[in-house]
Amino acid sequence: MIIINENIIKKVISFDEIMASLEDAFLTYESGNFSMPDRIHVDNKENTLLYMPCFTDEIFGTKSLTIFPENSRINKPVIDGFMTLHDPDTGSPLAIIDGKILTALRTGGVGGAAARLLSSKGSSVLGIVGAGVQGIYQTLFISKVRPIKKVKVYDSNKKNLKIFIQSIKEELPYMEVVVCAATEELLEESHIVVTATNAEKPVLPGKTELLKGRLFVGIGSYKPSMREFPEEIYPLLDKIYTDTYFACEESGDLAYPLENKLITREQVSTIGTAIGSKGNISDETVLFKSVGMALLDLFVAKTIYQKVISLRK
Repeated sequence: MIIINENIIKKVISFDEIMASLEDAFLTYESGNFSMPDRIHVDNKENTLLYMPCFTDEIFGTKSLTIFPENSRINKPVIDGFMTLHDPDTGSPLAIIDGKILTALRTGGVGGAAARLLSSKGSSVLGIVGAGVQGIYQTLFISKVRPIKKVKVYDSNKKNLKIFIQSIKEELPYMEVVVCAATEELLEESHIVVTATNAEKPVLPGKTELLKGRLFVGIGSYKPSMREFPEEIYPLLDKIYTDTYFACEESGDLAYPLENKLITREQVSTIGTAIGSKGNISDETVLFKSVGMALLDLFVAKTIYQKVISLRK
């Protein structure tokens, strides 16, 4: 068994390889050629434990993840954990992988893959609500697949904004970064809008004229009590996608509009069905809601493991 830490992961796998692995996972989800129970979700006050097993014919693994929102106050990661990979024939453990960076890269890669599949090819302005770790990774991944020249960012946390600006300038020195005083300002111009917060109330305004004609990528809401999108967005949507149908129960951004008949279950498709399509028509309003699933982590982890093994030969 080998241990694969953050430094190794960043050395062996590229953003393009991560997104390719994720698109393979999306197609596998459509085929049904896997075994994955609904993830175990345990809450203790404001903290959460996620336990996420998944099996395929080639490999199986389990990701154990903790989400402690208050860790940001003491300069500790909000999301932490690990993933184990196993031989499918013997059950022998093959690797333990840093779950913190795996989750960060996988989630960023999901946003990048969604932008490549669902946004207009000419999208050049990106809006980010929530300037934390995922705000940074969403920007980096989406900038790999679309010609983003300007990123508009909103966060009430000035420390997050400072780190965000520094990180983006280091990785993408050409990028224009605009800090917005309100999300109304952020929506203006933005072709793609990513929400990456822990909000329990919508973080975007319910102004239809600002919501039309954009791709929205919802990353933050992972509980039924959490919502990032206003009610006014749902009648505008031409298409609604998710990474897993379990999101319809798990995320308030799908559970709430379904419960209140703002949308129907038939309107929600999985993103794998968009692979091979021509992407978003420029005037369409599209929502992609991700909650993540073990299958996505498994495919990225498998690619990382295979690359590490190949380098050792």
